[in-house]
Amino acid sequence: MKRKLLEILLLLGLLCAVLCGCKDGSAAQTPEDESGSNEPAAQPAADHPNEITVGIAQDLDESLDPHKAVAAGTKEVMFNVFEGLMKPTPEGDLIPAVAEKYEISDDQLTYTFTIRDGIKFHNGDPVTAEDVGESLARCKNGGDGIFEVEAFSNIQHMETADSRSISITLGEPDSEFLSYLTAAVLPAGYDGQDTAPVGTGPFKFVSRAAQDNIVLERFDDYWGEKAYLDKVTYKIIENADSILMSLQSGAVDLFAHLTSTQVAQLGDEFNIEEGTMNLVQAMYLNNAVAPFDDVRVRQALCYAIDRQQILDLAFDGYGSLIGSSMYPAFGKYFDDSLTNYYTYDVEKAKALLADAGYPDGFAMTITVPSNYQPHLDTAQVIVEQLKQVGITAEILPVTWESWLNDTYMGRQFQATVVGVDASTMTARALLERFTSTAGNNFINYNNAEYDAIFQAAIAAADDAAQTAAYKQAEANLTENAANVYIQDLADLVAIRKGLTGVRFYPIYVLDLSGIRYTD
Repeated sequence: MKRKLLEILLLLGLLCAVLCGCKDGSAAQTPEDESGSNEPAAQPAADHPNEITVGIAQDLDESLDPHKAVAAGTKEVMFNVFEGLMKPTPEGDLIPAVAEKYEISDDQLTYTFTIRDGIKFHNGDPVTAEDVGESLARCKNGGDGIFEVEAFSNIQHMETADSRSISITLGEPDSEFLSYLTAAVLPAGYDGQDTAPVGTGPFKFVSRAAQDNIVLERFDDYWGEKAYLDKVTYKIIENADSILMSLQSGAVDLFAHLTSTQVAQLGDEFNIEEGTMNLVQAMYLNNAVAPFDDVRVRQALCYAIDRQQILDLAFDGYGSLIGSSMYPAFGKYFDDSLTNYYTYDVEKAKALLADAGYPDGFAMTITVPSNYQPHLDTAQVIVEQLKQVGITAEILPVTWESWLNDTYMGRQFQATVVGVDASTMTARALLERFTSTAGNNFINYNNAEYDAIFQAAIAAADDAAQTAAYKQAEANLTENAANVYIQDLADLVAIRKGLTGVRFYPIYVLDLSGIRYTD
């Protein structure tokens, strides 16, 4: 009845427009005709508000400052709030964002950016070259909880010609430099980013209730194509059973990173979109802790684990096997020859363990964040497989906060099953963390040859040489069994019927700007 009444009212409105609004014989103007704006077309009449609730499996970092973000889940959400001079596309390209255009000098050392005319921060302030310069300097210098972007150490000089122009001069050419300019541009002098973040993205931050929700609203002064939704509420649901209940009850409209088992239990109210998570899922090993400080033990684990069985038992065959710290979406950097470097071989695993002094195996603990069902499911299969070579493994489920603080930051663990992402669309973002001095080298990998290969990669004068060096680095990780590499997980996204617009990127983000109602 409500729907019918809406249709009648629409017809009456149309009749009124015909009789009263076009007496001069001209066509009635649409809002877009009058303003010339790039806002999406008005939403069709429907029995719902123009907003959705998105379920996420973990709370965000304590600070919402994008230059302090640690967790991939935080970056995934705040992708909708912040932008850099450049931004990625679903196709894996880089396009200007805060910048309108840029030029690169013939010697590949000076990058000159023109800031978009009229672009604003969420607080209404115009974006200036000063804001850009301070944001880049902040990421270069680090400190006070801000993570230093190592690639920015190559910046020798920055100069602002006027409020819309900034030139960045490097010490040496860097073919990946543009990719790092996705770093968020923030308003200079603003000190509230921890709790009230301000960016330039299609959505603006409204509120946060710790361990409960994050609310975003459409930014109507956005420089580009406006988001369709007026409001998005992220609901934090860490319990796997609660995830299903929230979807089935109608409390949540969209949930990403579901398992095939969870998807199979959903009803007909949802469409399932399938992509990849763009994560390196592995059993990460603390290389500084016995017995994992012995390469033979690490190699034995690689032979003892049947990765295809993990995919078959825990993921109904979904997922892409990998053999090092690179996933297929990175194209030219992905070395498929490493995928089957270790084949499932119980006898070889036993021989390596015996040679390392563990003929009867040993006991170990696998720490897993309890809010990520895919990693728990993976760990459970691994525990059973390791029994075949005499290793008794116990799963230690921990909260996400505990995993970040104790396992990742504190490096207090033996083994952990998680997925590691690339913060930028570069091979460097995945591989730099394993250099011996990297602050985020949570597995304590210390290999002089690896360090030298990585330095050769970032100093390479041309793309072919750099690609070859990065592949050498991947091979080093594989040959030395730095970790037990498993898969790039399939990303199964449940979206309520009547909604559309899910877009997958080659990095770990969830872009909500294209999500819209179809009825």
